[in-house]
Amino acid sequence: MQILEVDITDFTHDGRGVARVDGKAVFVAGALPGERARIRVTKRSRSFDEAKVEELLTRSPDRVDPKCIHFGTCSGCSLQHMAPAEQIKAKQRVLADNFERIGKVEPARWLEPLTDEAWGYRRKGRLSVKWVEKKGKVLVGFREDNPRFVADLSICHTLLPQVGGRLVALGELVGSLDAKASIAQIEIAAGDDAVALTFRNLQPLSDSDRDALIGFGKAHELAILLQPGGPDSVTPLWPTDVALSFRIAESDIDIAFRPLDFIQVNAGMNQRMIARTLDLLELHPGDSVLDLFCGLGNFTLPIARNAGSVTGVEGEAALVARSRENATRNGIANAEFFAADLAVDQRATPWALKRYDKLLLDPPRSGAAAVLEYLPRKGTDRIVYVSCHPGSLARDAGTLVNQHGFRIAAAGVMDMFPHTAHVESIALFERT
Repeated sequence: MQILEVDITDFTHDGRGVARVDGKAVFVAGALPGERARIRVTKRSRSFDEAKVEELLTRSPDRVDPKCIHFGTCSGCSLQHMAPAEQIKAKQRVLADNFERIGKVEPARWLEPLTDEAWGYRRKGRLSVKWVEKKGKVLVGFREDNPRFVADLSICHTLLPQVGGRLVALGELVGSLDAKASIAQIEIAAGDDAVALTFRNLQPLSDSDRDALIGFGKAHELAILLQPGGPDSVTPLWPTDVALSFRIAESDIDIAFRPLDFIQVNAGMNQRMIARTLDLLELHPGDSVLDLFCGLGNFTLPIARNAGSVTGVEGEAALVARSRENATRNGIANAEFFAADLAVDQRATPWALKRYDKLLLDPPRSGAAAVLEYLPRKGTDRIVYVSCHPGSLARDAGTLVNQHGFRIAAAGVMDMFPHTAHVESIALFERT
C-alpha cells in the first residue's frame, strides 16, 4: 500500500488521527493532532482512507509511551499513547460535538470530569480463546484490530491483576486440556471478595480436564465455572457455591450478582458515578423516582435510601428477580421492580401511568428514544441521564429539549474505560 507524509490535524471519535490528502480524509491509527508522520495506507474507500503510522516525524506534547507492549496489536485500548488528562479532554470534545451536531443543544454548564484508577480497573470482561495449531498454543486475550484474530497477549494492564497477569498461564491451562479446541471464551466477573472465571465449553469435559481447571482455580484463588450452553447453563465447578457481590459504601448497599450478569466494569468509577447521580437528582424524603433500565438495582437501591419511593424497570426478567432479592438483602421496602421491554411502547402499563417527581435513565448504547415517546409525564421536572454512547444521548437530549420542554442544566464525561475511546457521560435535564 502507498506510503504518504502527512500532517495530523484532527481526531476521530474512535481515537484515530485525521489527515487530509487532496481533500480526502485519512484516518490514521496511532497518530495525534499536531504530529507529522509517514503513514502506510491500509484501506481505501470512496469517502475516506485508513492508515497506520510508519514513522513519527514530529511528536505531539500530549504523546506518552504506551504502558502495554501489545499496544497497536490488541484492540482493547486505542488511546494509551495519549496522556490521561488529554484523553479526558478528547472525550469531552466528543460529547460536546455530539450535542451540537446531533442534538442541536448545549449544556448550561460542564461538570468536572470523573476519573479513577487508570490501570487494573476492569472487573468484568470476556476473553477470546483460540487453539492455533500452527503455533502449537492456545491464545487467550482480546481481539486484534482485525476481529478475525485473537491477539497473542502475555499481559493486560487494564484487567484486574489476578487475571490480567495470568493470560499466559490461562493459555497454558487451556492448551493442556483434551477439549482445548472447544473452549470458546472465558468470562471474567469480580466482586469485592472473589474473582470468577466462566469457561464456555462447547463440548463436555473429561474428568482430567475438570481436575485441571479445579487445580488452577485452587492454585490462584479463582472461582471456576462452566457454561456448556446458554446463560442458564452456567454451573460452578470449584468451589461449589460461588458468591459474588460488591458494596456501595456511601449508601450502605451490598449487591449480589451472578457471573454473567451485567455490572459496571470499573468498580471505583461506579462508586463515583452513583454519588454524582444522587447529587444531581437532589432527592428528598417525599420524592417518587422512576429508574429505567435499572439492571440489578445499581442506582435504584441507593436512590431508595434517599427518596420516598422508587420504581425500577428492566427488560431482563432474571435481573429484575435479583433486584428484588437485593432489595430484601439490604432491608429496603420502598423499592418496587418490574420487567418490561423498554424498546416497545409501555405507556399503558401501571408503572408508566404513575406520577414521578424525578426520572433516571441509564439505557444501553441505543439510547432511550422509544421511552421518550411517552415519558416523562407531567410532574416530572428533573431527569438524570447516564449514557454509554454520546450519539444516542445527544439525540435524546434534542428530544427532551425540543419536544418535552427541558433544558440541559449540566453534562460531563465519566472515564469508565481509561485508555479506550469509549465515552461514558452523564447529563442533568430540568424542565424550563
